[in-house]
Amino acid sequence: MPVAASAIYFLNLRGDVLINRLYRDDVGGNMVDAFRMHIMQTKELGTCPVRQIGGCSFLYMRISNVYIVIVVSSNANVACAFKFVVEAVNLFKSYFGGQFDEDAIRNNFVLIYELLDEIMDFGYPQNLSPEILKLYITQEGVRSPFSSKPADKPVPNATLQVTGAVGWRREGLVYKKNEVTYIALITLIDIVIAIARLIDSLCIQVFLDIVESVNLLMSSKGSVLRCDVTGKILMKCFLSGMPDLKLGLNDKIGLEKESQLKARPTKSGKTIELDDVTFHQCVNLTRFNAEKTVSFVPPDGEFELMKYRITEGVNLPFRVLPTIKELGRTRMEVNVKVKSIFGVKIFALGVVIKIPVPKQTAKTSFQVTSGKAKYNPSIDCLVWKIRKFPGQTEATLSAEVELISTMGEKKLVTRPPIQMEFQVPMFTASGLRVRFLKVWEKSGYNTVEWVRYITKAGSYEVSNEEWLFELSMIWTMDLKRGCGRVCGFGRVGTGSLGCAGHGTDRVRCGVRRFT
Repeated sequence: MPVAASAIYFLNLRGDVLINRLYRDDVGGNMVDAFRMHIMQTKELGTCPVRQIGGCSFLYMRISNVYIVIVVSSNANVACAFKFVVEAVNLFKSYFGGQFDEDAIRNNFVLIYELLDEIMDFGYPQNLSPEILKLYITQEGVRSPFSSKPADKPVPNATLQVTGAVGWRREGLVYKKNEVTYIALITLIDIVIAIARLIDSLCIQVFLDIVESVNLLMSSKGSVLRCDVTGKILMKCFLSGMPDLKLGLNDKIGLEKESQLKARPTKSGKTIELDDVTFHQCVNLTRFNAEKTVSFVPPDGEFELMKYRITEGVNLPFRVLPTIKELGRTRMEVNVKVKSIFGVKIFALGVVIKIPVPKQTAKTSFQVTSGKAKYNPSIDCLVWKIRKFPGQTEATLSAEVELISTMGEKKLVTRPPIQMEFQVPMFTASGLRVRFLKVWEKSGYNTVEWVRYITKAGSYEVSNEEWLFELSMIWTMDLKRGCGRVCGFGRVGTGSLGCAGHGTDRVRCGVRRFT
């Protein structure tokens, strides 16, 4: 396994070394001079965060007014090194009251040296969890007077946290009411949660929130050019003791493995294929590889259980069909039809459709079957908002756009895509479903499981054809006398501006020719 760091340096903006720590003897103590001379003095800090000088790799990152530089002489795990820097900064901030800058380093250099010895061993990162390190490194840092974050109280009995297999959860947790809550990104389901808590306040309440974002690029004719779904499961856990949770999903590999273990087919309906999966460290990967089920001992508090991505079998919540026509040089007709594809009993919230128009738009008029529409000149878009969009329904927008009267050279200009924003509760574009959630604990509490789904728009875009419009330069010429009227035709002569019916007075016209 490639190492993450042979040495680490903390420099200020002038290049002075604040703190450094050597983890391996394959680099010299003066390697920071090469970084200062070849990178800082040549002002190449913003070009690339990874540089090679004299057989050594320099990986650096700027946090506030401090440069953190990692030096490696052999093949380095770059992703691991930058992840280590980010987690180390978060650890320092937890000790310093949320501040990390040059003054915080100078005031806490003894504590930083102690932490650097704990979080990395011979170039390999170790435990960087602030909750665990504060159990046995109880020294409090010098907090900034501007910090409003309260100081964390140290927790005793750190032996199990250091040597035990479950380092993210401490023993002895007791709650009067055991509860598991999966964090929701919507507020409508909170009413159902409140009712559920009133119904059974003696049981463990488990709320699963599966939050998905749909990324789509569709052509103007309705064909899908690119589509994928990214999802995550968030969890907020308050359970007594040391519970063991097991989560089953309707993924294809997991169901096939379960049918092999049970020696009989499993009835589960639609299955999906997860392309990329990332788990929290509490998930037992050995059991996942063997049984294809998510088994874990949850941390106490809020955390993200898993993230996933799906590229096949995506259920699109909306289909957008735009039709844009140019009626002459000064008018455009825009017709957009939006159809919801999800179930009749489901509805979308906060639907926003942004339709781009040319920059020379002067006036717009709308007719919509649902919601409200207006022209936003700051983003050059027609903004159509629908507060509540039921399933299996259609909504249409018809708009007439008047453009500024100009003439010039015709050019093809790329039209920005139509963008959508929405949230659809109780719907998953990937088709992911929770089959079961089981909780085991030696005290044997009862459980009640609740599942919540939500799908929202990520990059949901519908491409358009190109605009064919005329570019021109608008000029105003002031003569000694002028009538101030505006006409649609003019000509430029030698030293004068003429227009039919207005003579040679001041005229603003849409046609210009230079002689």
